[in-house]
Amino acid sequence: MTGKNCCLLGLKVEDGASQPGCLMGPDAFRTAGLGPTLESLGHRVTDLGNLRPDPDTGARHPNPALRNLPQIAGWVAAIARAAQDAAARYDLPIFLGGDHSLAAGTLPGLAADAARRDQPLFVLWLDAHPDMHTLDTTSSGNLHGTPMAYALGRPGFDAYPPLPARLEAQNICMMGIRSVDPEERRLIADLGLEVHDMRAIDENGVKAPLTTFLDRVAAAHGRLHVSLDVDFLDPAIAPAVGTTVPGGATFREAHLIMELLHDSGLVTSLDLVELNPFLDHGGKTATLMSDLCASLLGRTVLDRPTRRAA
Repeated sequence: MTGKNCCLLGLKVEDGASQPGCLMGPDAFRTAGLGPTLESLGHRVTDLGNLRPDPDTGARHPNPALRNLPQIAGWVAAIARAAQDAAARYDLPIFLGGDHSLAAGTLPGLAADAARRDQPLFVLWLDAHPDMHTLDTTSSGNLHGTPMAYALGRPGFDAYPPLPARLEAQNICMMGIRSVDPEERRLIADLGLEVHDMRAIDENGVKAPLTTFLDRVAAAHGRLHVSLDVDFLDPAIAPAVGTTVPGGATFREAHLIMELLHDSGLVTSLDLVELNPFLDHGGKTATLMSDLCASLLGRTVLDRPTRRAA
């Protein structure tokens, strides 16, 4: 295996979530040994430290429920620039979160880099939630519920920075979804998003739908971003998240997804988000997320040589 030139960028965002603690996420990944683990697999790893948000732009919106809108707008602008730059300089940028509002920066930034290369950006969204609210539809006001709608260019985001590039709905695959609000359900249907909820995974497993999606990425010569939220996993194995939803992916389902992604050779960037170390049990979740990243980047139990036709 040829090693990749990877970077780690800490995004200490917690303003998008209702419960504090996600700002400790990047340091928890480092404490869990993520960088040295990837180096042991033959990759080159550069730790870029932690990003700072842009200054408060005074962003405002009439929805009174919104929480920390000016702060998130500052983060989104800074993250989009940093993601585009990291994608241009490294084979595999890994963004250490931080709550999932950070994807409102990584997704457009990576889409802009893909457009520069004249390639489509595909996104595998591993999450309990679709995060398809707009600033108008969110009732909780927690902006980690909005990044996908923003990155798709949905209306109602005038308070966010202008999109440098947007995602295309047909290039998104969501897996593990099990908590969807009515407004999000309507938007998913309108856009025709590919969503494999936990019932579908229970019935059909993860391999078939993921392989079909990866075949589409390969056929389009696309770039593939993976956004992995802790709450994609069942809280019994990953308790360190403020948005626990029972019935998530198992240890083996999650590792199989990562192993299939590695086998494909298609992944070009990765979010690790919503890790809240304050809620963890002795670093259990940080270690699991780091181990999943290692599986994505080639850690195996046994070598499995490709079978050749006779």
